[in-house]
Amino acid sequence: MSGEFTLIDKYFVGRQTNRKDVLLAAGDDCALVKPGDNVAIAITTDTLVCGTHFVADANPAWVAHKALAANISDLAAMGATPTWASLALTLPSVDETWLEAFSEAFFQLADYFGIQLIGGDTTKGPLSITLTVQGTLPEGKSLTRSQAKNGDWLYVTGQLGDSKAGLDVILDKSLADKPYAQVLEQRHYRATPRVLVGQALLGLANSAIDISDGLIADLQHILTRSQVGATIDVSLLPLSSELLQFVGSRSTAQQYALTSGEEYELCFTVPEENKGMIESALAHCGVKVTCIGQIRPYGVFELHNQGQVVDWQLDGFDHFKA
Repeated sequence: MSGEFTLIDKYFVGRQTNRKDVLLAAGDDCALVKPGDNVAIAITTDTLVCGTHFVADANPAWVAHKALAANISDLAAMGATPTWASLALTLPSVDETWLEAFSEAFFQLADYFGIQLIGGDTTKGPLSITLTVQGTLPEGKSLTRSQAKNGDWLYVTGQLGDSKAGLDVILDKSLADKPYAQVLEQRHYRATPRVLVGQALLGLANSAIDISDGLIADLQHILTRSQVGATIDVSLLPLSSELLQFVGSRSTAQQYALTSGEEYELCFTVPEENKGMIESALAHCGVKVTCIGQIRPYGVFELHNQGQVVDWQLDGFDHFKA
């Protein structure tokens, strides 16, 4: 095998059929796409770095899934339909076994969501993956962080805390014998972006965000942008039986649920008049949704357990925090 372009051609070009909105895909200086009329384009970019977002010996198929799922989840949080992706891959050396597993898993998830890889780059250096993924949605309709209103109900999808428990196992091999350690490790890498939920929430939810840095941290983005506060009943947090058995304590599991990063579930707010429609609107999504609290006036933030205040000093993940 020789050269960057041989690598690109072998693992990333010609693996998919062109979407109807792709005029020119990978292989030229730029890709050309043509969205329809009255369509807005949502664009998101994420970088995953070896040693920060995944360990060096991580399963490359899981790394590919995590990298793409993280970007798809951003689109889901805005209610967008994923369409196109560009991949910049930095490799310390050419490892064909790693590349084969990585590319296979990448295209498996991309094809599932109808995403076409339309370009990118490869270079030599410390292992990192940068993806720009784009999606479409009706012009003038999107879920944002800035429209939550006092009185809205606060919801989350799925179950929370499993990703943090999985990361514990990844970073501390002595935990590998604990109940469901391997299941939780896999959940850390193989989250399911909630695209259908995001689409169904257009016109029903006031605001949304995906949970990448932890519920507490990500909810703060909504509260700040919308100039509102919130209360959360920790007894309502959706917890998996696997997490409960792994940590051995409901209160510990609740704290995991509040701080676990890279969950890629959605947190969203719904006005009172739409609350009764949420269950039926999301019935086709096959995803559990749970009301965990309510939006309050700006400056209010409270955790409670069925009305009794819980004094937990919690925070989420921050790349630049010492």
